[in-house]
Amino acid sequence: MTRRDPMNRAQRRLARPPRERFSTRGLAFDVGGETCRGTLYLPSGEDDDPPAIVMGPGLGAERSFGYPAIAERFADAGYAAFSFDYRGFGDSEGDSQLVHSGRQRADYAGALERLDRVDALGRDRVLWGASLSAGHVLTLAAERRDVDAAIAVTPLLDARSTAVDRGGKYLARAGLAGLRDLLGHRVGRGRSVPIVGETAELAAITEPGTKRGYLDLVDRESAWRNETPARSLLRLVNYRPGERLAEIHAPTLLLAGTDDSIVPIESVRDAAEDLRRGTVVSMPADHFSPFGADFEPAVGHQLSFLRDALEG
Repeated sequence: MTRRDPMNRAQRRLARPPRERFSTRGLAFDVGGETCRGTLYLPSGEDDDPPAIVMGPGLGAERSFGYPAIAERFADAGYAAFSFDYRGFGDSEGDSQLVHSGRQRADYAGALERLDRVDALGRDRVLWGASLSAGHVLTLAAERRDVDAAIAVTPLLDARSTAVDRGGKYLARAGLAGLRDLLGHRVGRGRSVPIVGETAELAAITEPGTKRGYLDLVDRESAWRNETPARSLLRLVNYRPGERLAEIHAPTLLLAGTDDSIVPIESVRDAAEDLRRGTVVSMPADHFSPFGADFEPAVGHQLSFLRDALEG
């Protein structure tokens, strides 16, 4: 997970910090009897007891999909960053690629507990997420009091609204496919759907122009498959983490793209009014460009927020 040149098409032109500016080490932790694996990025030099940022991948993704570049920049700025794979994805146990919001939030919690056993870290904890994992971060920040800050990049706040916007035909097809998989997978007759597809496809992500942006972030050596069990759609359509924003006490950044076809900028601005200590940044970007073409301004906003939230 420390290869650098390049890992995916979207980030070929990114300027990466010199390798001597940070170190990495593998960490594993168990959740529900299964093992999650990740990489801890540590700042080099005189940064003693740094705050730790926990990073889970977005919808159907692995930690190699553009996230190392962000973790490196966090480490270069003096923060530790722990980027991990959910169970069923990447280097973690299993290969089902099931998108299950409850299980993935439990994996985040397991990552937090694992960092408590790392002596090189300070006490501050930051939750970081993008797209669907931004929803996990916001939900956990609402539930826990050991979260010192939260960063949500292009946050999926209301998956039900996103599904409804796709129309009744999509909802009917998704419900039928999900139920068939829910019943059939127990006897080896499960059904899968693409994680990202074209507008007319039955997929978890179908908005115009998103397929290319997503696939450009896929690590070129990954064994990832563009598929997830169809029952993933049943859980996605009922996920509404934006309803928990008023319960968050920690400083929270919502970073939204004005050209995001999955998460309308207006929905983020409206939801942010419920935040007690919220910072909302809108920038010219789509759902995936903060990891590619718009990487520098996106990372700059995040680092500025961290300085204010943790050091101000």
